[in-house]
Amino acid sequence: MAEVELRKAFKRYGDAEVIHGVDMTLPSGEFIVFVGPSGCGKSTLLRMIAGLEQISEGSIHIKGRDVTDVEAVDRGIAMVFQSYALYPHMSVAENMGFGLRMGGAPKEEVAAKVAKAAKTLQLEQLLERKPKNLSGGQRQRVAIGRAIVRNPDVFLFDEPLSNLDAELRVEMRLRIAQLHNQLQATMIYVTHDQVEAMTMADKIVVLRAGHVEQMGSPLELYHHPDNLFVAGFIGSPRMNFLDVTIKEAHADKAVIELPGGGIVAIPVDAARGKVGSKATLGIRPEDAGGNSGDFSLPLVVDVAERLGGSTFLYGQCHGVEHFVVQRPGIDSTRHGDAMDLQVSAQTCYLFGEDGLAFHRTTTVGKE
Repeated sequence: MAEVELRKAFKRYGDAEVIHGVDMTLPSGEFIVFVGPSGCGKSTLLRMIAGLEQISEGSIHIKGRDVTDVEAVDRGIAMVFQSYALYPHMSVAENMGFGLRMGGAPKEEVAAKVAKAAKTLQLEQLLERKPKNLSGGQRQRVAIGRAIVRNPDVFLFDEPLSNLDAELRVEMRLRIAQLHNQLQATMIYVTHDQVEAMTMADKIVVLRAGHVEQMGSPLELYHHPDNLFVAGFIGSPRMNFLDVTIKEAHADKAVIELPGGGIVAIPVDAARGKVGSKATLGIRPEDAGGNSGDFSLPLVVDVAERLGGSTFLYGQCHGVEHFVVQRPGIDSTRHGDAMDLQVSAQTCYLFGEDGLAFHRTTTVGKE
């Protein structure tokens, strides 16, 4: 196991700065996920750790060793890419052992490590097959096996499931999570899919435009986002937002005026808030469909998605389109129906004009 540390790491391409002084420590043995929209710098940051991108400034440490100027092959890492990159003329066993053979490992050692990795990944019956005779999920397992046999200090995954269909993505998510539980290795995983991040990670690092917006456990980011960006990115469907006005600002609550003119007190630390300033009220879809609450919101339904175990209602609320409500089971609401949503103030989030969260004063969720 190995801790990974980045100290004021920058990456520039000419005059364009794409990674802006990232400072963070990734704990040994944990599954860390870099998540963010396309172009946010998550793959670049991963490649900097791998040694595939030379950093412009700062340093990178793996297992306490400064590897800033160390070649990728000597960093004690193994990387799994979005593309399987398997040799089509080689068998599964030959693909998995290729790196070891090129490193001069004895034939017996290669065979033993390949057999052990194949057992871990349930590939024993496929060792003699060629890649063309494998499914997408099997090919990705071979690519992961090729990394396992190297016994690295750190595993790096760059969107490894992007080429798989929905069912295979779920299966491989489970397999990678199981693999981490078995190996207890440090794993850093890049994805743009926040569902993957929420279900797999010990720690999530949310990136935007080369900056780290927030780092923490999945539930910490879900229940206590630091800003509007994290609040809107973590959660599926995303959080709903309404423009409101602060009428009173206190250390234990903010009294706000809703778009329709109603007044409600939100239990947050609003000591830095300014009376009369604009703010943003955040409401999770699952918190908008209760039978009772501290205030109500009008919704005119446009679309109802019935998924069996739950129903998502999309509609317009105070001029906001695609306001989402999650209800349990099969809901009979149809297009054009109007309803009053009952919302509890304790489940709401509040963000200032600067986009930063007023931290909630109530305990929400297990973290």
